[in-house]
Amino acid sequence: MYRAEAVLQAPPKKTRLPELNRFDLKDRGMIQTYIDTFKPLSCEYNFSNLFAWQDAYQLTWTLYQERLLIYDNVSQCGFIPLGEDFCPEELVVLSLNLKDMGLTPDFYLVTPDYLRRFPWIENYYEVREERDYSEYIYDVNSLCELTGKKLHKKRNLISQFKRSYPDFEVHPLKGEYKSKALELTKELMSRSKLNSTTLDHEFCALKTSFDYFEDLGLEGLSITIGSRMVAFSVFSRLSRSTYDIQFEKSDIEFKGVSQVINHETALYLKDKCFYLNREQDLGIKGLRQAKLSYQPLKLLTLYSLVFSPLN
Repeated sequence: MYRAEAVLQAPPKKTRLPELNRFDLKDRGMIQTYIDTFKPLSCEYNFSNLFAWQDAYQLTWTLYQERLLIYDNVSQCGFIPLGEDFCPEELVVLSLNLKDMGLTPDFYLVTPDYLRRFPWIENYYEVREERDYSEYIYDVNSLCELTGKKLHKKRNLISQFKRSYPDFEVHPLKGEYKSKALELTKELMSRSKLNSTTLDHEFCALKTSFDYFEDLGLEGLSITIGSRMVAFSVFSRLSRSTYDIQFEKSDIEFKGVSQVINHETALYLKDKCFYLNREQDLGIKGLRQAKLSYQPLKLLTLYSLVFSPLN
């Protein structure tokens, strides 16, 4: 391996990282141990997300110097390694090893705390804030109670839905309800104006999640009116304090149903956690407005590191 203290003084000898692997269910225990030990805040480290989205983003992983290294071959960057923090010089070593493998030597999911601890990281990397990938963290009780003027409209929409559809029912997302959820997703895809590739990737990730639902520790809720499914949510535990809301779909032809599935999910989880991570808005204007309208407790804004040691 490269010696960190010499990486910028002389061309290092080529070497190779351990082989990068696909995520397999048999890896869950070991990877979960890293997650439980080092407690990353980002939903991107959730094993069920990694497993479900690995085909869309060509996600691979390996162990490198007792850290968990995940590489996104579509975005062409690595997750900041999970384990004891590398100092900037050690991270440079890893970047150069990635470069020798023909991979882009950049990282993302870098926390503000890491940047505060190692301010000289800017000697080696350009630091970029990734607002479009900020994760929305909510107090679960706030989403249950919906108190205050700013959430008054949400309460009204929920009441309007319940008056309009008094026969609506909430079900655990199991058995036939998973099949109906896939059917609803296909119907919503046919109406959407979003990029079809993006929707295809999401559908693939959702189907993978359903195929391995119990093995991945997933749970979910669905809302039906008669025999018709009109909304569903899929979630799993991210940490002792937080659940990750990984998928949520609703048929907006039924006014208020989006607010109802959000509310029912929070009510279901209120005794299981303190916070809900409702993931990112990806820079989509309408999605950002919707997420902000629920008054998040905080935005988890992370950073990327673009390797540029000659700055």
